[in-house]
Formats: sequence, C-alpha cells, structure tokens
Amino acid sequence: MRHYLDFEKPIAELQRKLDAFKAHPEAASLGISWEEEMKVLENKIFEAERQLYSNLTSWQRVQLARHPKRPYSLDYLRTTFQEFEELHGDRLYSDDHAMVGGFARLGTERVMVIGTQKGRDTKENIFRNFGSAHPEGYRKALRLMKLAERFRLPVITLIDTAGAYPGVGAEERHIAEAIAVNLREMMTFEVPIIACVIGEGGSGGALGIGVADRVLILENAYYSVISPEGCAAILWKDRAAAPKAAEALKITATNLKAAGLVDEIIPEPLGGAHLDLDAISLTLRESLLRNVFQLKSLTGPERLASRYAKFRAFGHFTEPKSTA
Repeated sequence: MRHYLDFEKPIAELQRKLDAFKAHPEAASLGISWEEEMKVLENKIFEAERQLYSNLTSWQRVQLARHPKRPYSLDYLRTTFQEFEELHGDRLYSDDHAMVGGFARLGTERVMVIGTQKGRDTKENIFRNFGSAHPEGYRKALRLMKLAERFRLPVITLIDTAGAYPGVGAEERHIAEAIAVNLREMMTFEVPIIACVIGEGGSGGALGIGVADRVLILENAYYSVISPEGCAAILWKDRAAAPKAAEALKITATNLKAAGLVDEIIPEPLGGAHLDLDAISLTLRESLLRNVFQLKSLTGPERLASRYAKFRAFGHFTEPKSTA
C-alpha cells in the first residue's frame, strides 16, 4: 500500500474514491457501470500529481528524500548492480552496518560500490544505526577504495545519511579524523570515482564518501551542510522553521546544479523513486555507466587534476559593487 506524506493528502483522497469505485461489490450485479466516473477520477489524479510534483517546495523534497519507502543503497545493489559481493570490517575495530560495500558489476563494468544504509523498521534501524556511520564505517569505505585502486576498478558511492554518528563512542574513536582522512585520500586515487546522492546528503557524513570526479543527485534528494531542522534551531531558535531553513539553504538538486556543486540530476518517476524501483534503478544504471565510460577515457593524472580543480572551485562567490 502506498504511503502518503502530509502534502500528498489531496491525491490520497482522490485515490481512496477511485479504489472505492473499483471495489464496489454490487456494481456488476445491479448492471451499474462506473467506467466513466473512474476515467474522470484517474484523469484528476494524474493532473493533481503532475501539478503537485512539478511545483514542490524545498521542504517537500526533503520529505520525499526521507520517505520511509524510498529505495536505499541495498535496494539499488540488488537492481542497478549485479553480482554484488559484500565485504566487511575495517581491519581496525569492527564492521559498521551503516556502511555497506563490496565488489559488483555495473552492466559490463566491474566496480567497487560503497553506500550508507538505513533501516526499514525499528529493529533494522538500530542494526544500521539509522544510516549514520561510525568511524569504522568510513575506515571500511577507505579500505575498499584502496582495494579498488589496487585492482584498477571504478569506485561508486551511494550517499543516503542524515550525517555521521555524533555519539560518545564515535568521538572516542575519532570520527572527525576518519572523515578527514577519507577526504584527503579520495583526492589521490587515480581510478574513476562517482558519488550519487540517492536520498539524504547530510554534512560531513555524506562528504566522507563524496569526493568524486562526478557528483550525481536524484531529483528529490538533497545535499546540505546541516539539516533544515538543525539550521532552524540555530537561526530561528525553533525547529518548526525547518521549511524556511530548507528554502534558505538551497539544498535541492536544482539549486545545487545551478551552484555547480553537483554535475547531473537523475530524474525520478512522477511522485518519487519509491513508486517505481525498476524504473529508477534502470535510469541510475544508465547514468552511472555513461559517466564511468566518460571518466575511463581520461588518464589517471587527468582525472586527478580535474577532481582537484573541481573541489577547489567550490565556495567562490561575488558581491555586487556598491552604488554609493
């Protein structure tokens, strides 16, 4: 059954009426045909969806990025990729279940794929730590990237996290250092690296596997230095101001593309990726393969120079000249 968000309630009501028509038991026996009414309702639903999803606010896109039915990294590893063989542990402390990764095949290409993984229910969320990785998660990711460099395999990262885990244990094991080392080391690998934000792209937790030659983002995903709620609590002293913060932060795919912070927006099915896993998986595969082939046409030094220039260009801005 489809899970509707608050802003989708008008569509949910229309769908409820349509389902009632379809399920009416006495219609056939009484010789009643509601075909015309059903067609009218179907057209209304389509038009309502088209209008709604083509004019989403920043906060509504954040809600879609967090949708409980949205595909996670392991979903794409079963559909977009083939022959995934998961590798475990950082060889230093433990295996972090919020970070998954291993060898896989993408079309005809052998790759190393790494992604943050959330849970579907309470039990799985506890197991996956709600998709927020510990230091050992980032060290595991780095170990796998070093393996990819050794075997000359492209690296693909799937980002979907509210942020790195901020708990005492993570601080004791140096979460900031683990992320910083990843940022440094990802600048040095000569193999192609592609990062794709598939849901939430939260702060350093996302950037810890986000230094790449190409940064892609799904249409309804977001990438931000802080969550809208966190920003609202700091600037407006009220987490209820999250919609205003989401707008001010410019964290949606179109804003990020306009600012040059992402390279490509991957379109989602109408209503979001959770409504058609097969379609979004195919679209993602085509985009990843196209970028892998383009990057493989460059030499290692060329990729390194381009990657360095790309990230050095972030954060530049101009101020209008004073008219005084």
